[in-house]
Amino acid sequence: MKQESYRYLLLDVFSGRPFAGNPLAVFPEAEGMADSQMQAIANELNLSETVFVGVPTAENRFPIRIFTPSTELPFAGHPTVGTAHLLVAQGMADREQPLILQAKVGDLEVRFEDELAYFTTARPVEVGASSIVRSTAADLLGVATSQVIGEPVVASCGLPYHLIELDSRETLAQAQPSPSLWLQHVSPSHVEQIYLYVNDGEALNARMFSTEIGCLREDPATGSAASALAGFLATHKEGPGHWKWRIEQGVEMGRASDILAEVRRDDAGAMTIRIGGQAVIVGEGRMW
Repeated sequence: MKQESYRYLLLDVFSGRPFAGNPLAVFPEAEGMADSQMQAIANELNLSETVFVGVPTAENRFPIRIFTPSTELPFAGHPTVGTAHLLVAQGMADREQPLILQAKVGDLEVRFEDELAYFTTARPVEVGASSIVRSTAADLLGVATSQVIGEPVVASCGLPYHLIELDSRETLAQAQPSPSLWLQHVSPSHVEQIYLYVNDGEALNARMFSTEIGCLREDPATGSAASALAGFLATHKEGPGHWKWRIEQGVEMGRASDILAEVRRDDAGAMTIRIGGQAVIVGEGRMW
């Protein structure tokens, strides 16, 4: 008896052209897959994330599972944006209506604006103190303490990050985490993701480092980190308002990415965070 195979597509996300942005694999018809099978496939493909789409639960409403090579994530940004683009491109979803992706973190509402898919985070931002102090961050990254702006914080819209602000794009490009200092200062926090950024007002430049199976890796575009950063920056704004940022990431990896972030705060203080981006399909295959 022939073994069942599953179709998948490859996309580059947070970019409008192939071979830039963040690569993603999406299995659009993953019903029937066991958890262990999804994890094994994600490990085999060895991308930062792989998405498995289940049977729609209602019109324009799809359950999704997001796996790294070693674990399942409750939420991730480029898988959300990429999956939305794919479902519309494959005629499985209507771009004129809100698209709901049911992730572990909760429902992620996606709306399309021209070539962009914007998702709204399922959770508001949570901000707290980081276990990494300014001097430790400098040592970790191989930069001077004066090049780290303020004390790092931890922020999350479903996946937490140490946010570390640097003084210039040159410092950002030079920063390189030390594996030994990571084990000493980052791993004990159980938040093994850091998002470095330079703030030039509406323009932000960023890099994200994390661990995968004990190895340090860099990510070319990280929507979940972008949402945490936008939410954190908005906490320093006064009153109701609408703020937008363009985040450039992945430049140092040769995979330039554009992430659009926006935050609205109403008169009651409620905050809505949206992350938007493009995506292109670059390949297709089957997995047994």
